[in-house]
Amino acid sequence: MRLGLRLLFAFFLVNGIAAFFLLRVFMGEIKPSAREVMEDMMVDTAHVLAELASDDLGSGRLHRADANDSRFAQHLHQYAQRDVHARIWGMDKRSLDYRIYLIDASGRVLLDSQGESQGQDFSQWRDVILTLRGEYGARSTRAVAGDDTSTVMHVSAPVWVDGRIAGVLTVAKPNRTVQAFIDRAENKLLVQGLWMLGLSAAVGVGVTLWMVWNVRRLRSYAQQVQSPQEEPLAPPPEVPRVPGELGDLAQAMEQMRLRLQGHAYIESYVRALTHELKSPVSALRGAGELLQEDLPEADRRLFATQVVQQSERLQHLIERLLELSKLEQRAPQHLEAQTDLLACVHQAVQQVQARAQQRGLALAVQGEGGLGPWDAELLALAIGNVLDNAIDFSPAAGRIDIMVDAVSVTVRDHGPGVPDYALPRLGERFYTTARPGGERSGSGLGLAIVRRVMALHGGLLRVENAQPGLRVTLDLRR
Repeated sequence: MRLGLRLLFAFFLVNGIAAFFLLRVFMGEIKPSAREVMEDMMVDTAHVLAELASDDLGSGRLHRADANDSRFAQHLHQYAQRDVHARIWGMDKRSLDYRIYLIDASGRVLLDSQGESQGQDFSQWRDVILTLRGEYGARSTRAVAGDDTSTVMHVSAPVWVDGRIAGVLTVAKPNRTVQAFIDRAENKLLVQGLWMLGLSAAVGVGVTLWMVWNVRRLRSYAQQVQSPQEEPLAPPPEVPRVPGELGDLAQAMEQMRLRLQGHAYIESYVRALTHELKSPVSALRGAGELLQEDLPEADRRLFATQVVQQSERLQHLIERLLELSKLEQRAPQHLEAQTDLLACVHQAVQQVQARAQQRGLALAVQGEGGLGPWDAELLALAIGNVLDNAIDFSPAAGRIDIMVDAVSVTVRDHGPGVPDYALPRLGERFYTTARPGGERSGSGLGLAIVRRVMALHGGLLRVENAQPGLRVTLDLRR
């Protein structure tokens, strides 16, 4: 299972369990809490009415046949006839729901606000029994057997006459009268709970996507740096900017990349340099050993010349290595000054003019060039290296064409060209191809320097066979 799915599943699991128990607790507490509040109000009401009924009960008026003519009975009748229209927190109330009983000490009903239970024996009801004992009496009874929605709550209070309990006043109220408030509260809680779940889910998805996105950026970055390039021509991958511990991990990966790249660069450099130095060092050693012996003058001059040539080769190799090393340590820079590309070409041509004349080669410059934010010294160095290669591969008394436009320089010789398999590798350090006529090959660092210069300018080096010859283009487009 992918990381994103795991995080999302874990978030929904934890959030769902928490929401389930939270909603269950709240939903389970609404109905009991509402009934507890209702019971508390009924207790106060029962005690107030018990106090109001004590005079009529003590005087005996409620025990006579005309009990309904007593003052307390008349008040109860008037209460039942009242017209009520109240709006309670958005809910309309159009009826009075209290049913009031007055019961004597034997448990017989003296008064019933609805006139249905007068004369009946209520002595078996729990609320009446407990209240006559001086305890708190209350009960909840179904009006219809088996129907939980028909339950009626009864709360009783003692009626005191001359310091003794002379009767019981019971206030009854159907639980369904507050059911609308309970249902509304439950619906509101359910809706709010669903909104909470939805918002939590959105937050969870957002956090998961953010985490997965940053982890994928780190993974992509790690995939780019796990195989460091042998030469840092292309700009390194940008370190992902992520906060917190992920940012620390990205910085640690960047340090690892630098170390790996340094190790690979040194390893490649040493391996290639050792290979390049092997031939001239062997030639110098062989010539030196022979020069220690007595040799004819012609042989002595031959080996001495070989020593000088190999020494010059080593010197040239070292100079090119130093140039390339400085360029590889140099970071790309944004230059404000404008450089004339044609002037750089003429500077490079002037530097190689003597070599070209020795070979009888004509250097033909065409085009007007252009201006750009370039380093004139580096461009002249790159163009000069390309011209050196062209001179080495051109046939004697030949021609080298140099085309200059606003943002590129193209050098074409008319030599044998390069095998197609070798084209992609031109520009690698120490990679060379055989010169025409079996002449000594170069160090392979010239085009490596050119590639680095182009990388510093954000440009490209393109090499292609021109049939005949080779066409090398320095493209400075960004």
